[in-house]
Amino acid sequence: MIEEAELAEPRAEAGIVVEDVTRSFGEVWAVRGMSLVVPYGRVTALVGPNGAGKTTLMLMLATLLAPTAGRIRIAGVDPAADPVAVRRVTGWMPDTLGMYDQLKVHEYLAFFADAHRLSKAERAQAVPALLATVRLDEFALAPVHVLSRGQKQRLALARALIHKPRVLLLDEPASGLDPRSRIELRDLLRRLAADGVAILVSSHILSELAEMADRAVFVSAGQVVASREMSDLAAIGSDQRVPWRIRARDPEALEAVLTGRGLAGTASPAGFELPPMTEDQASDLLAEAVGAGVRILAFGPTGTPLESAYLALTEEGRR
Repeated sequence: MIEEAELAEPRAEAGIVVEDVTRSFGEVWAVRGMSLVVPYGRVTALVGPNGAGKTTLMLMLATLLAPTAGRIRIAGVDPAADPVAVRRVTGWMPDTLGMYDQLKVHEYLAFFADAHRLSKAERAQAVPALLATVRLDEFALAPVHVLSRGQKQRLALARALIHKPRVLLLDEPASGLDPRSRIELRDLLRRLAADGVAILVSSHILSELAEMADRAVFVSAGQVVASREMSDLAAIGSDQRVPWRIRARDPEALEAVLTGRGLAGTASPAGFELPPMTEDQASDLLAEAVGAGVRILAFGPTGTPLESAYLALTEEGRR
């Protein structure tokens, strides 16, 4: 079932509504009664382990698979009943790249502009603007096959945006991107959300999602486990046991404190990697170290609240 917070969302203002959707492949159930809402003007992260049903859900939203049961609406339209109408308003970037390698980069985007029936004037404006946005303008006349993996990923993003969609589906968009490109992707998605686009992003790079998403939907074994606002995740993780890292001016003095508490901290260039503990346990450790005269330089959980919540809320993460 969709959670109470999501039921409060006016459905007419949601880019994506999924209600009790299932999808099977023979006797294998990839999606088991998933329900979620992706509002306009926000970035929603779809988080879960391999095999959780994320890509299958994305394919259904992109009109490439029909649900076995349940109800989907994209911008108010049923993708099974009118897939063409859904494609007009949806940008889709799959995790597996499909490229026409012999086309030049600008020809590739122009092809998809024509497929979306942009006018010549719109195409002439959109193609160079998007190539500049994804930093591929200098490759406009190069064949697609000469691009690197990360460059092809950026081209696929431009392809998804060519018709200015109201709903954007991104499956592992940061795969193959260098750090600068990941930052630019994050900033671009935030700008699109500010312009009112409903964005659903599936990714295994949780640190990236933590910086770009407004909310997270956690899936496991084909089901939605929980849906949380990113601003609330820190509170969710406060009582959870998560790994910590601590660094001191005098590592030997710190190691003596850790040994005295029975903590088998693993030394690394960034400090001592500590086993999972709660915030209260970490506070006690910090107080004892400072009380012993150890000058602490850095102390905090390793990872983000999103990673902590993922481990706590998914069944696979607790095994």
